[in-house]
Amino acid sequence: MPVTLSILDLAPVAPGQTARESFEASVKLAQAAERLGYRRVWYAEHHNMPTIASSATSVLIGYVAAHTSTIRLGAGGIMLPNHAPLTIAEQFGTLETLYPGRIDLGLGRAPGSDQVTMHAMRRDAMSSDRFPQDVMELQGYLQGKSRVPGVQAVPGAGTNVPLYILGSSLFGAQLAAGLGLPYAFASHFAPDALDEAIAIYRREFQPSEQLAEPYVIAGANVIAADDADDARQQFETVRRARVRGMISRGPATPDYSDAEIDAFLNTPNGHQIANMMKYTAVGTKPQVRRFLEEFAASTQADELIVAHHSPNIDDRLRSVELTADAMQGADA
Repeated sequence: MPVTLSILDLAPVAPGQTARESFEASVKLAQAAERLGYRRVWYAEHHNMPTIASSATSVLIGYVAAHTSTIRLGAGGIMLPNHAPLTIAEQFGTLETLYPGRIDLGLGRAPGSDQVTMHAMRRDAMSSDRFPQDVMELQGYLQGKSRVPGVQAVPGAGTNVPLYILGSSLFGAQLAAGLGLPYAFASHFAPDALDEAIAIYRREFQPSEQLAEPYVIAGANVIAADDADDARQQFETVRRARVRGMISRGPATPDYSDAEIDAFLNTPNGHQIANMMKYTAVGTKPQVRRFLEEFAASTQADELIVAHHSPNIDDRLRSVELTADAMQGADA
């Protein structure tokens, strides 16, 4: 593809669907991505979210890897403050040993959950402050250059699983630059600091053993369909679902109608939530191609990672196919 394209699979669990069905959908999506020329598929660590099935991220990566052959697979990302760096080195060292040359490890510092769930995971509220040190400790294990005397990752040592720093703020950009690591910006849900973060990363980048020059991955959402009206309807369904999820607070939350959600979207708070999906390509192949090409040009990203949000797997697979065709220059 003229623009390097990858996929962020959020492993959604649709209403009436089981987690097992979500995993099977993830396999189908990765197989389609492999066939269609996408660079990689990543999965994100979330917890206590009934609509997302990728909480045990490394386990899901292994399952999908066993059902694919060549495509790179990884975490986008592992929320490192939730874990001991040694544990993650062992998990991803195991994956790299089983599927050599196919495993990525993206790292974030958010909890990937709410405050109560964070405590349930025994997460120290201050653990995110140690994120830079934890990244370097993890990197040492994977390089076979442990920073903890007498401790090595088995498997893991010497696998050199490539690390990526994920972020939605200037902190991640500065850390990735300082460590000489690739930087993936979460503009698919947190668009506001995108341009400034990329500028800082490129300006402050220091070459490293892993990477000689800056490498930027920018996130976007995609809903591609054969019919523009169908794509728009899918987008409205997805956006309403996101709003419902963000304003629902426990079993006492009202069952908001579509009309009530649409009315809320016209309020200041609604505008703020809607802005989270600012970078979303919606429409037919030409419309999606135009949006993604303009987005890639404006950010000067080396790679785009797109989340396909169509509500059901058949539409999601079609979106994956149409987007690949669009970015390869296939006729509409």
